[in-house]
Amino acid sequence: MRSRMFVGYVVVMAGMIGFYPVVADHPWLGTAWQVAIGWSAAAVTVLGVLRYRPPGRAAWLFFAAGVFLNTTGIPVATLIEQLQGPTYPSIADALWLALYPCLVAGMLVVQRRHRIGGNWTATLDSATITAGLALLSWVYVIRPSVHDASLTLVGHVVVASYPIGDVVVLAMTTRLLIRGGWRLPALRAIVGAMGLLLVGDILWVIWSQAGFEVTGLAESGMSMIFLTVFATIGSAALHPSMRQLGEPLDTGSGMQVRPTLLVALTVAALVGPVVLTTQALSGKVTDAFAIAASSTVLFLLVVTRLAGLVRHIEAQSRQLRELARTDALTGLSNRRDWTTHLPHATELARRSGEPMTVVMIDLDHFKRFNDEFGHPAGDRLLKSAAAAWQEQIRAVDKLARYGGEEFILLLPGAPLGEAVETVERLRAVTPLGQTFSAGAAEWTGEETSDELVARADRALYAAKHGGRNRTEVAESEVAGSAVTARS
Repeated sequence: MRSRMFVGYVVVMAGMIGFYPVVADHPWLGTAWQVAIGWSAAAVTVLGVLRYRPPGRAAWLFFAAGVFLNTTGIPVATLIEQLQGPTYPSIADALWLALYPCLVAGMLVVQRRHRIGGNWTATLDSATITAGLALLSWVYVIRPSVHDASLTLVGHVVVASYPIGDVVVLAMTTRLLIRGGWRLPALRAIVGAMGLLLVGDILWVIWSQAGFEVTGLAESGMSMIFLTVFATIGSAALHPSMRQLGEPLDTGSGMQVRPTLLVALTVAALVGPVVLTTQALSGKVTDAFAIAASSTVLFLLVVTRLAGLVRHIEAQSRQLRELARTDALTGLSNRRDWTTHLPHATELARRSGEPMTVVMIDLDHFKRFNDEFGHPAGDRLLKSAAAAWQEQIRAVDKLARYGGEEFILLLPGAPLGEAVETVERLRAVTPLGQTFSAGAAEWTGEETSDELVARADRALYAAKHGGRNRTEVAESEVAGSAVTARS
């Protein structure tokens, strides 16, 4: 929801920025116009902090300070030019450059509040994109300025500081975008302002490197870009969503690679080869070392990101395998896991010659319980019964949910008599006064695992038909006899 103050400010700033070319040719009037826009942006940013009192308000104060200092450099530059003529560098450059550390400090506060600092995937992705831009900045901005004989040492430092500031701001902005910074309108505005600042600096560099003098309409257009940056920051501070800027942001695991991110990473990785190809076609490779260093860094970053992605996929695969073997309600093994485990247990019993018993368990009148108390109560009964029974069996025993209210228990090394005693212990701890019927079958040493389970299942149905709340021992195929154990 937008406030009236926000809408009013956007309308006024749009009018003032749009009118700027009319007054741009008047040195002091044009300067006063820019200062009015910049200082008002800083003022409304502070006003937004006082009005909404957001957590992490230090970020907004840093943004306001950066806009104020950068705007202050405009009248200082005009004054120096009027008194001394064109001078480069000057104290105005120090004020203009102050914008970058203020923006970076504000973005650091936002990232700390959003708990992005410990997310290595966002760090790797933003570092990859930043490394590509850093190479471009070195080849086309920083290195040419180093060899400019007309500049002093301080001039070289100042010229290099602008693209370095852009690179650092891009790194911070990229990190926010990767971790979902586009979700909040106020943060979208801040990110948009950062992007517009980079566009303005890049255009300025391109024109300067091409030898064009930035005057007249071109100069007015450049100034309008930076004025829009200031106004955008001010409008973001007046938007009600600025209160959420300092709140933790749910960004997920960060391992996924969205299509836009994949494109950005691909472009960054190709910067080195493209620059090398361009210089080779021109007949002179002047930045071989920088290209090699950048390509090495990019390769290591991509490999590290890929290794993390592989580890994440492996962890998810293990989790999926575990989920495929586990019953979601009770946490016991499910029927699929049981079906896989029983043949192995049968083979171990065959080799060791030890007895092995399977018990089928079915809660009595479970449908009636569900109808009377509801399905949530039925789920709680299943969970509590599974937990209580699990505590009564040995570590080598395996209890699984076979389906619905039916469970199955494997007792390695246990003959029928011991198995029946175990079942009675389970019966004693069944919660909510509920009962169950059970059918037990000892492995004959020859039958298959499916035949063993079928005998236990027949014994279970015999127990249910015999009155429930009892344990039936399966008829042996060899002895042809049956034994009944009552609760």
